[in-house]
Amino acid sequence: MDTEARTGTRARTRRAILDAAVSVLVKNSAASLADIAAVAGVGRTTVHRYFPERSDLLAAIGDHILEQIAVATERARPEEGPPPEALDRICQEYFELAEGLMLAFTEPQFFDWEGWDDESESDRRLTRLIERGRADGSFDAQLSTAWIGHVIWALLYAAWQHASEDGVSKHAALDVCLRTLRKTVSP
Repeated sequence: MDTEARTGTRARTRRAILDAAVSVLVKNSAASLADIAAVAGVGRTTVHRYFPERSDLLAAIGDHILEQIAVATERARPEEGPPPEALDRICQEYFELAEGLMLAFTEPQFFDWEGWDDESESDRRLTRLIERGRADGSFDAQLSTAWIGHVIWALLYAAWQHASEDGVSKHAALDVCLRTLRKTVSP
């Protein structure tokens, strides 16, 4: 196997382990690396080869989640179009990251490393979108940028919970999230 193919295989295996870890840990924060390996479809030794310690895996999960947020933000194009439409797009993209973000919200001790709480470019892009909406009158100027940001995350969390605990479809949960958000931030 050539170097490029090996690198691609390693990247896919690493991503499969990270995705499995998020899926397992969001349901059971005490899950073992063997549990994660089983869901990833690899052996426990493979998980240890990529992540020698549990702390290495948790740090990689945090980085993985931040990368997913960055990609989702880019896809949402928050600088384009009217602010309400851009906000819908960004919420739709973030909604798809439910498991990773739920893990970050419910198990913050997993992500206790330098940089996790730092403002990212995705955070700045969301802030600029909110400020743009407040400036052009699309969003209630009496609601602070920070407050609107908190409301966005709170409603996404509520929508994820609604889908996972109340048996509501993801589509319906996202729909009610967006309807509530639009009513909350409109002037």
